[in-house]
Amino acid sequence: MSSAPPSRLILRQPDDWHVHLRDGAMLGGVLAYTARQFARAIVMPNLSPPCATTGDVAAYRDRIMAALPAGSSFTPLMTLYLTDATDPADLEMGFALGVLTAAKLYPANATTNSAHGVTNVRRLYPVLDRMQEIGMPLLVHGEVTDGDIDIFDREAVFIERGLTPTLRDFPALRVVVEH
Repeated sequence: MSSAPPSRLILRQPDDWHVHLRDGAMLGGVLAYTARQFARAIVMPNLSPPCATTGDVAAYRDRIMAALPAGSSFTPLMTLYLTDATDPADLEMGFALGVLTAAKLYPANATTNSAHGVTNVRRLYPVLDRMQEIGMPLLVHGEVTDGDIDIFDREAVFIERGLTPTLRDFPALRVVVEH
């Protein structure tokens, strides 16, 4: 005996899988709206300065928790801003402690507050290897910043030059391409 599919779907409190809460006064202005609508959110780390170590991320999470409205049950899911100098041991520790949910790849100078981003994906290979080992997701802002590449082709070129070789070299890496 089969039952008919439901006629409607109710999302009581969804998650936001890409939110920029920012910091300081902006954090105070944005967080209440996000926390009212969403149970959890993947929080982007591209502050100024960026959240590039587990300590940076933990401190940012503390500021978020302190700014939450009373009675809120919102859970920020924190991400680490990857740089050419990211320490795989620090990343693994943050993931094991539950401070980090994922790591975010921003190509250097591709978007807001990305000046400290990665200059070449190959420089991240020790970090990506560790992420693959521990099952930590990589969140990718995928575009190149080469001046000779048309702005409308930046994402396609990133996939060809950066993402495809990375996926070949790290076939078990969990990757989310966000753009």
